[in-house]
Amino acid sequence: MSREVILREVGLRDGLQSVSTFVDTADKMEWIRREAAAGVSEIEVTSYVPPKLLPQFVDAEAVTTESLRIPGLTVASLVPNSRGAQRGIELGVHKINFVMSVSETHNMKNVRRSREESLADFRNMVELARAQPQTQRPILCGGLATALGCSYEGQVPVKDVVHYAVALVEAGADELIIPDTVGYANPALVRQVFKAVLAEVGGLPVAAHFHDTRGTGLANLLAALDCGVRAFDASLGGLGGCPFAPGATGNIVMEDAAYMLESMGIDTGIDLSALLEVRSVLQRALPDVPLYGGLPRAGLPRGFVPARQALAA
Repeated sequence: MSREVILREVGLRDGLQSVSTFVDTADKMEWIRREAAAGVSEIEVTSYVPPKLLPQFVDAEAVTTESLRIPGLTVASLVPNSRGAQRGIELGVHKINFVMSVSETHNMKNVRRSREESLADFRNMVELARAQPQTQRPILCGGLATALGCSYEGQVPVKDVVHYAVALVEAGADELIIPDTVGYANPALVRQVFKAVLAEVGGLPVAAHFHDTRGTGLANLLAALDCGVRAFDASLGGLGGCPFAPGATGNIVMEDAAYMLESMGIDTGIDLSALLEVRSVLQRALPDVPLYGGLPRAGLPRGFVPARQALAA
């Protein structure tokens, strides 16, 4: 059965990149398997970057290979350049999430190149992907970090966001994702930016990635939902934060986002009780890292009925 909104787990990548404690491959795989079993259909399992930059992903190949054995799971990975994309293609990953920044300063600090150099490299990725047999071609998702604000440059012009969104589409992106990398956004800005992008990219899928740095994460999700967005990134326990963006903290909490949508009658396909149980993996693997979430603290309310069950009644 189809789901009305897709919540995509990014804690394995966005969450762990900001954690100094290395999480064993076995614990990562238990997290992935249990969350997939709880109904999370897409997980960004790792990032293909040099281990000297982010040692947390030294096991990227093993995590990717094992994740691809999980039935029904869309396995995604983040890449900053065509070298990472080539590695993902060779491993057979289902989706490659490319990231560049709308902010020139953040792009230089994050991937050490200009925006135009990143865009040119994305064109190389498209060529690499299109050279593969149709059945082995990954989905290419173009991501625009700092699209809703930058800790170096402050406000980011909407026209710049639209410019690079259109450029990624023209280069061959299959999907786009608009992130609030440092949690600067508010619902009004979200509506402004997403409406502007959606008006220019036609029917191409556009997803959202919000950080809850200043407590506006779920409100921003609802604003993007009102604009027609139907795919959102979130992380179990609210883990997350860009190491190259000062002040960036966790993503919106997967458990809270799923509960909010389900309680609104919007089907996410996620079993909330099973999802809450996955937190035990993080609590064991990261005992000194705080986990967030209102639903884990308060529990499901008496008489709660999941959206799919309510619709079927």
